[in-house]
Amino acid sequence: MGFNVISTIRPRAHRAASWVYRQFRFDKSPRQGLRILMYHAIGTPVEGDVRGLYSMTTPQFVMHMRYLAEHYAGQLVPLDRSAMKGGALRIALTFDDGYQDNLLVAAPILVELDIPFTVFVCTGAVAGRKAGFLGPQETRELAGLPGVTIGSHSVNHVRLTHCDARSLYTELRDSKIYLEDLLGKDVNSLSYPYGAVDRRVRDMTEKVGYQIAASSRFDVNRWERDPFLLCRTTIWTKDDLSIFGQKLNGDWDWNRWRSADPSLRP
Repeated sequence: MGFNVISTIRPRAHRAASWVYRQFRFDKSPRQGLRILMYHAIGTPVEGDVRGLYSMTTPQFVMHMRYLAEHYAGQLVPLDRSAMKGGALRIALTFDDGYQDNLLVAAPILVELDIPFTVFVCTGAVAGRKAGFLGPQETRELAGLPGVTIGSHSVNHVRLTHCDARSLYTELRDSKIYLEDLLGKDVNSLSYPYGAVDRRVRDMTEKVGYQIAASSRFDVNRWERDPFLLCRTTIWTKDDLSIFGQKLNGDWDWNRWRSADPSLRP
């Protein structure tokens, strides 16, 4: 899960703040750069999600994806740092945790619409064949689909900022090695569980051998952004097409001020 402090605010307050933010934006056009969308489960209850913010219904997910395919064709890209180059808006789709529905429900929709996506899996859940999550064979099957990338979400979905040096190294390194052995290919991307990252976690992520890593902080990513502190835009269960369009446009990026920029943390 990529939960953070933003999820504690009431949706009505979010909508009001986003409307005000849009009014004061000098340029109303979409903010340029790489916008990374963060989803979780499609039709499956998300663990720990007491407010039901992260488990989207299938019809709503289809509505979002068709909107992307219709309005942003040619701008939908795999999660890669090269997509941050240039001035155009590009959109990358990601899922946290590795729910089984990412394969059974989301993947057929996305493959049909030719939308690439990344799934960040917790390898402890994969290896342990945890109910509701991808198992080893399912992870391999998902990785073999066109446009799919598998990334790490650590081993045990712990707050990496709370780990001592040894357990931090183990969470990052062991998840990477497990997935590379399972899939027979390099695994270069990571999503920080709960979005929890500080300078120590960021530096260990680079040391272990990842190339990019994503937090849960709202914002768009430009080339100068630290590739180990990428920002994402959280998509919530009740986001209708109006709100979805606003988030794609950048009207909800005021949320970045609610959490400290991880690049500034010691």
